Formats: sequence, structure tokens, C-alpha cells
Amino acid sequence: MIDKLVIVESPAKANTIKKFLGGNSKVVASMGHIRDLPKSKLGVDIEHGFEPEYINIRGKGTLINSLKKDASEAKQVYLATDPDREGEAIAWHLAYILGLDPKTVSRVTFNEITKNAVQNGIENPRTIDLNLTDAQQARRVMDRIVGYKISPVLWRKVGKGLSAGRVQSVAVRLIVEREEEITNFVPEEYWNITLTASDFATKTQFEAKFIGKSGKKMELHTKEEVDKVLNDLEGAKYIVKEVKKGEKKRSPAPPFTTSTMQQEASRKLNFPIKKTMQVAQMLYEGVNLPGQGHTGLITYMRTDSTRIAEEARSVAKKIVTQKFGENFYENRYYKTKGDAQDAHEAIRPAHIEIDPEMVKNSLTPDQYKLYRLIYNRFIASQMANAVYDTLQVNIDGNDYNFRANGQTLRFPGFMALYVEGEDNSKDEEFTKIPPLKEGEEVEKEDLKGKQSFTEPPPRYTEASLVKALEEKGIGRPSTYAPTITTILARRYIEKDKKNLFPTELGKSVNKYLVTNFPDIIDYEFTAKIEEEFDKVAERKRKLERTYERVLWTIFSFFEKS
Repeated sequence: MIDKLVIVESPAKANTIKKFLGGNSKVVASMGHIRDLPKSKLGVDIEHGFEPEYINIRGKGTLINSLKKDASEAKQVYLATDPDREGEAIAWHLAYILGLDPKTVSRVTFNEITKNAVQNGIENPRTIDLNLTDAQQARRVMDRIVGYKISPVLWRKVGKGLSAGRVQSVAVRLIVEREEEITNFVPEEYWNITLTASDFATKTQFEAKFIGKSGKKMELHTKEEVDKVLNDLEGAKYIVKEVKKGEKKRSPAPPFTTSTMQQEASRKLNFPIKKTMQVAQMLYEGVNLPGQGHTGLITYMRTDSTRIAEEARSVAKKIVTQKFGENFYENRYYKTKGDAQDAHEAIRPAHIEIDPEMVKNSLTPDQYKLYRLIYNRFIASQMANAVYDTLQVNIDGNDYNFRANGQTLRFPGFMALYVEGEDNSKDEEFTKIPPLKEGEEVEKEDLKGKQSFTEPPPRYTEASLVKALEEKGIGRPSTYAPTITTILARRYIEKDKKNLFPTELGKSVNKYLVTNFPDIIDYEFTAKIEEEFDKVAERKRKLERTYERVLWTIFSFFEKS
């Protein structure tokens, strides 16, 4: 007889959990979903409240029989699938397959796979959260209807074998519209004038940029305008009008959410979004460490919360003060965005005392890179601001105004460990400025104009596409990686280095969908649906008031087409 049967999703997670359970316990894996909608038909009963018609996934018969046998021999069954909507749905399906009552079954979740977290979870089980399963089921049914109803239309109107998805089609639309912006962009000419000057005392050269005349800002758009300024400055004396000293502080970024981890891993590690999630899953489920066995290294990697546990905060304080000094530590709380799901912590190390260098030899190169990124980001989030001394010098020549900006890092703070990357960043220009006083004359070394042209918006990268989807409220942490993977696989978009651009096929599909199904791939409508499902998950909506209403709205579009 088995005392405790714990069912998880993956063998790696099972191996990590086994070592924390005493007595006659058994941990087995469901290998992901065991039931789903059929592939051969719609699988949704439209006339009866859009009731899904689930079947056992082909090829899982032997596994299902094994799970049933283990469950029949166990005193207690614990469903320990992942702590999100998808995991809750898998637990619900497992309960059905095993003949367990979802209202009494022991459901446990682990935000991190550590001894304390696992033992606490087992000691404090709950029932299956039917609000979460309703929200997941509503999304699954909606996506099935959209895909199942639009795809045949695409076959007839655009080409054989095509398919569409609710979030995927919106993502393609973003990329197509960005490409249209780039194609239709008309560059505008503009000019800058740079004064290279030096002080008479040290002969230190610095640069000042033209900003205007007589205290009013001026933009220069033609060579004629530039030539006039340069002519007016012939023989001019350049006098320091104002020297402004100041201080600038820079704060660290919050610990990772799913989307910020995906963006940063793309920027800094050149990881595709799919790869980031695969590696993060390994780190969460556990890797084999000498003397410790399978050990989970990070908290759950699907979250949009920036909250961290007090225990983790106190360990971070200890590490920062020991490694850098007390003046480098700052106790920080980060506010999670209003529409974010706050069920889990931010992504952080599960064992903060395990420095990346300590486990480097036990990890693959990719695991080490991502773990180090997550670790450093978390520790830096509890560190003090970086502090700069700033210097702004305004210089006048014949009523024309120039400005030089300089800054010096006085205290590195969090930047001693980690600095967040940026997409398509344009660094502010700084110059090393000698000690100058108001009223002092500086010597002109050079004065020249430079022609430039405005540039079109950049193409999306995987990182910036995730950011755009998140900002528009489209999709959720678990959907970004499969969304991008799917539209690449369907060849609606292609990737050149990091840039994403639409194929001719993607443009054709998007044009047809925008023309014939504008509501379904409307940004606001798609975001609104996500909000509705969130409210189902949070018990703020009854399923029949959103699930059926929204599905009927969408279904009616197809009935008219």
C-alpha cells in the first residue's frame, strides 16, 4: 500500500520532490495533459453552453492505466501539477480520470521546489480551484472555435493548410503593421551643430551641442539654416553662461516576471523566447547537484508578479551586505501592475545561498547563463541606487546657445552587479568637461554641422514583441513563447538575426482576417477577453456570464461569414 501518491507533470520534477517525502511515498509524472479536445472535430457542443467534449490523448493509455493502478493502491492522492491555470486544469482532468471528487481531492502547489515548500504543500492541501479551471477551459474552447472556424475559411480564400489562432493572429498583425510603417516611412532631414571647445587652463577638449538662439530652442532642417548659424558665428567669442551641478540617481529593475525574463534573456543571452522557457522549466523542476541530488534552483517561471517573500528578502540583505557592504543594500518593495496576476512571487533563486558560480559545473552552459541572469537580477533588485554627479554647462556665442552634458559615477550601487538591457536604446551623449566657471571664455577648436535623417520604427524582436503584447494586455505569461513559436512554424513571420518580419503569406493571411474578421483580431477586443477570463479566475465573474456570452459573440461572427 502506498501512503502518499504525488502526481506531477514531469519526471524531472518528480525526481526533485521524491527526496523530500519520507515513508512509503511515490511520485509519478502525468507527462503534461492527459485529456484534450479531439483533433478530428470541433469537440465543443455549441447548443449546450459550449460544453467541451474531452477525450484521452492518444498514446497515453498505458500511462493512464498505470496512474489508475497507483491511485487505487494509495491511501492519499496528491495532485501536484504546476501552480497556474494550465496546471490546475491538468489536475482537474487527472481527478476525472482517476475517479476523484474535485471538490475533495488533495491539490498541492509549490511556488518553489524546496524541502520546506514541498512539505508545507503536502501538509496543507486544498481542493481544486474550479475558478482557475473554468478560466483555462474558457480560453481553450474559445481558441478552438476561433481556429476551427477560421482555418477552413483561410483554406478556401487564401491557401490550403493554413490555420489561425486568436492571440497568434494578433501577434502577426502587429508585425505586419510595423512592416507597413517601415515601408511607408518618409525620412525627414535634420541637422546638428557641434562645438568642440577647450578651456584655456588645461586645454581639455569637450563637445557642446547647439540648442537654440537667445534662450529659445531651434530645430535645424536644412543646410541653408545651418550655414546661416555658422556664418553668424564667424569670429564669435564663446562664453560660459551657466554651470549647473547636480545629482542623478538610477534605481535597479524589479525582479523578473515571465515577460521581463524573456525580454532580458533575448537581449543579453540571445535566447529565443521558447528556449528561455525551456531552460527556466529545467531550473524550476530541478537539476542534479553533487551531494544534494535533484534540486530546484528557481521559483515558478510563469508569473507577472514582482512580489518577493520576506524570507527571500532577508537572505538577499545578508548576501548584499557581505559581498558589497551595508551601504549597497536597500530594502525594496515593488508594486505589481494593476492587471497582473499576483498568485506567485517574482522569478528568483529558490536557494538564494546557492551562488551561480557554486553550481556552474553542474549546469549546462545555457542553464548557468539563465540562472546567473535570474540570480543577479534578484540580488540587484535589493541594492541601493547608483548615484551620478552631473554637470551641465551652457555656452553662448553671438546669442546662439550651446550645451554640454557630463556625468561621473560617484557610487555604483546595484550597477556593481547588474544593469538592465534596453531595446534599440539611444544613449544620451555625455562629454568629459573640464572645471569651468560662469563668465569664463572657452576656445573654439572646431564647429561643424552634421546632416541626419529620421529613422523608421525598428522591426520587432522577440523581446520587443513580448513587451508590446504585454503592454496591450494580449496573452498571458504562459502564452508568449508558444505564440511566437507557432507563427514562426506556420511561416507567417520569419526571423533575420533578431528581427521579425512578415512573409508574403503572413501579409495575405493578415489582410484577409483584418478585412473579414476585424473584431476577432482587434487589439482591444482581444485584451478585453483576457480581462474577462482573469475575472473568472478571480471569482469576479460567473462562468456563464462571460464564457458563454463572449463565445456566442465570437460564434455569431462565423455564422455571418
